[in-house]
Amino acid sequence: MTDLKNRGKEASDDILFGTEKIQLKLKEAVTDLSYFLSRGYGEKATLALVGNRYRLNSRQQQAVRGMSASQNQIENRKAKEIQSQELEGKEIAIDGFNALILLESILSNAYVFKGQDGFIRDLSSVHGTYKRVKQTSQAIEIIADFYQKEKVKTIHWFFDKPVSNSGRLKKMIEEVALEKQYDWKVELVYNPDKVIADSYWIAVTSDAWILDNALTNFNLMNYVLSKMTMKETVISCE
Repeated sequence: MTDLKNRGKEASDDILFGTEKIQLKLKEAVTDLSYFLSRGYGEKATLALVGNRYRLNSRQQQAVRGMSASQNQIENRKAKEIQSQELEGKEIAIDGFNALILLESILSNAYVFKGQDGFIRDLSSVHGTYKRVKQTSQAIEIIADFYQKEKVKTIHWFFDKPVSNSGRLKKMIEEVALEKQYDWKVELVYNPDKVIADSYWIAVTSDAWILDNALTNFNLMNYVLSKMTMKETVISCE
């Protein structure tokens, strides 16, 4: 069997994100971008403008984009946020790849970014294929621990059907649920973002579009990080 890899940071990430000076520059860039977004300017053009001003490469710009939001978006997302003590007996909808990849990144000490809205984002993406890593099983265990501790009634997992290996991941999660007798339902769908946003369940994601369109949300990654020793690879602009 092929050895599993980490969901870790790229070789250049310590240079791009690791120093106090760089992190201060990123926070200033986030402030500038959010200022323009709050006044209705387009994200793409404004990100390029801010990126040029602060001499950020594409990966740094991606981080700034993830941490930024307009004031209306920040207020809207926070107004719809459910607290952990309100979850007992409730049903939640997890954006599967978003949640697992973020947890895998956190567990492998990759850089993750806490945005102005309080949600955590990373720089990983699926690109049509999901590859299991060393931290995948532990990521599922963390969600299972949360599910039991907060007495959540049901977890509805949604994964992108076209993504390669989504079927294997579905089977893996279903086997855990069957063994532990969890009330988990795992679905492969073509547009999980819309399915989650249109549902009446509490959305668990850091995806901006889902957060803007869902009825309610729960910040699972912030919850998880609050239970862990804070790491140097968590960059916050709050």
